[in-house]
Amino acid sequence: MGDWHTATGEGRPLHDAVTGAEIARISSDGLDFAGALEYGRTVGGPALRALTFHQRAALLKALGQHLREHREELYAVSAQTGATLGDSKFDVDGGIGVLLAYASKAKRELPNDTVYVDGDVEPLGRGGTFLGQHVCTPLHGVAVQVNAFNFPVWGPLEKFAPAFLAGVPSIVKPASPTAFLTAKLTELVVGSGLLPEGAWQFVAGSVGDLFDHLTGQDLVSFTGSASTAQTLRTHPAIVRHAVRFTAEADSLNLSALGPDAAPGTDEFDLFVKGLVAEMTVKAGQKCTAIRRAFVPEEHVDAVVEAASARLAKVTVGNPASARMGALASLEQREEVRRSVKALADAGRIVFGDPDRVDVEDGDADRGAFLSPILLVGDPERTEPHEVEAFGPVSTILPYSSTAQLIDYAARGQGSLAGSLVTADTAWAREVVLGVAPWHGRLLVLNARDAKESTGHGSPMPQLVHGGPGRAGGGEEMGGIRGVLHHMQRTAIQGDPDTLAAITGRWVTGAERRESDVHPFRKHLEELRPGDTLVAGPRTVTQEDVEHFAEFTGDTFYAHMDAEAAAANPLFGERVAHGYLIVSLAAGLFVDPDPGPVLANFGVDNLRFLTPVKFGDALTVTLTCKQLTPRDSAAYGEVRWDADVTRQDGESVARYDVLTLVAKKES
Repeated sequence: MGDWHTATGEGRPLHDAVTGAEIARISSDGLDFAGALEYGRTVGGPALRALTFHQRAALLKALGQHLREHREELYAVSAQTGATLGDSKFDVDGGIGVLLAYASKAKRELPNDTVYVDGDVEPLGRGGTFLGQHVCTPLHGVAVQVNAFNFPVWGPLEKFAPAFLAGVPSIVKPASPTAFLTAKLTELVVGSGLLPEGAWQFVAGSVGDLFDHLTGQDLVSFTGSASTAQTLRTHPAIVRHAVRFTAEADSLNLSALGPDAAPGTDEFDLFVKGLVAEMTVKAGQKCTAIRRAFVPEEHVDAVVEAASARLAKVTVGNPASARMGALASLEQREEVRRSVKALADAGRIVFGDPDRVDVEDGDADRGAFLSPILLVGDPERTEPHEVEAFGPVSTILPYSSTAQLIDYAARGQGSLAGSLVTADTAWAREVVLGVAPWHGRLLVLNARDAKESTGHGSPMPQLVHGGPGRAGGGEEMGGIRGVLHHMQRTAIQGDPDTLAAITGRWVTGAERRESDVHPFRKHLEELRPGDTLVAGPRTVTQEDVEHFAEFTGDTFYAHMDAEAAAANPLFGERVAHGYLIVSLAAGLFVDPDPGPVLANFGVDNLRFLTPVKFGDALTVTLTCKQLTPRDSAAYGEVRWDADVTRQDGESVARYDVLTLVAKKES
């Protein structure tokens, strides 16, 4: 609520995962949760909704750059979570990267406006006077995010970015064991002074009665266990108000070695390298880490040998010097040990000891250290498909056929991510289509894409992050899909002029305005949707067609061979080139003198509707359709509707012309 709050009680201690020393206490006692929600709705929401998508994107970019300048401070605190510098960069730089990626994507794909027009206009009547259009507007609530302990920076930022772009403020609630790092992140975010007041609020500790005060305009995004997700999802307020609830929960992610990837191949080496990396990065505390490693029966021993050799080189201890740091807490270590015991009952441990680990520069008793544990399991048992050891643990599971692999994959009951390591594209297709219903994301890795691949487990802001079934059934990020999740899609019905006024875009049938001033002589600020130029007619001759054919080399028979054209059921005689029609139309509407129009940078949605024959007279109607100013440039984008008609008024071609138009000099 715009101020820092000190809890009324002593709170409970949080410990350094490496040394065991108490470093903070955490409590939310005394917080006014209803007030926090109301503050977001009445202060943060209106401030965000007053900004356009592009203005929000600019703030998101500035925040990412600010955090990048202070990331060393985040690295230092991150070390106390047990993370190595590499782990910290994965979390911190990954989160910052999400902000920057979303900012860039929003500038390219969202309008410089406060409303998002979704899809094309839908004709609802024969006369063109009754239309439908979907629009998306920001929800007037708060996006409440409840996060897991393993990514205290990336987790909050990946959820904040799409909500912020949509115009919805956030309440950030981290998991307690690593909440001190999210607190540091919040200090930097709030201290930047970049965000509107109320756009980011932070709660450490219990959520108290926060959920009791949720409304149908609020959203909840949860990351954690499936059991907690079930409890929150069924909260009376969430059920009563149909609150949008997204969960990222348990996930027994797979990686499968293809039958073609025998020892000695690049793909075999990639599989083993990826398996070990997923076990040891963040000490295996990744919701996307490989838990089930499926290997052809004949290659199991080779994979065990190669992976064990790599794991033997992994040093465990103080993250300042060791390759793998500690788990987030001693409690987490005990939870992993219990899970390993269950997995070992259904197989055998082939590397590591869950009860003993050699620690480099650290205390094995006070620090939450654990050896990497590799098992070979029986895929017919239920444990490998149901027990998730959330640490440096993976189980190798043999398979003998593609059908068997697909069956085993489904037994995981839903996963966030999977990977196939193979150079056999036919096998990849069969497996991908077979396991896709149980997975949110699938990586096909081979020697060709390995250098550019971000690896098995890395979520990408452009792609959905989530999975079906036990993985929670939700989707986060996903590019613009994530933004639209925080908005209400509404179907608007009305006449063309009303829809144009609501959406800020000219639509077919809306008023056109012609004037003595050519639209290409107007600067960006002077143009309005509906500004129109009608030019023509221009008669198409046989000489035009033959000259165009000779000049371009396009001598397709429908343009040049009368007998063949007559036999064509679509034409019946020689016709003009489609691109000749577009070229002639440009000759009719283009103003040749220097002026505000700087460039034509594209044509969208081009369709040739009716053949143009020799002697047809063409007229073009060019209408300003949409204006997109660029805040950081001296010009903006203008989309024009081009309708080319022949003498009987029938459209022969329709398309959008895209131009860059200068602003007035200030």
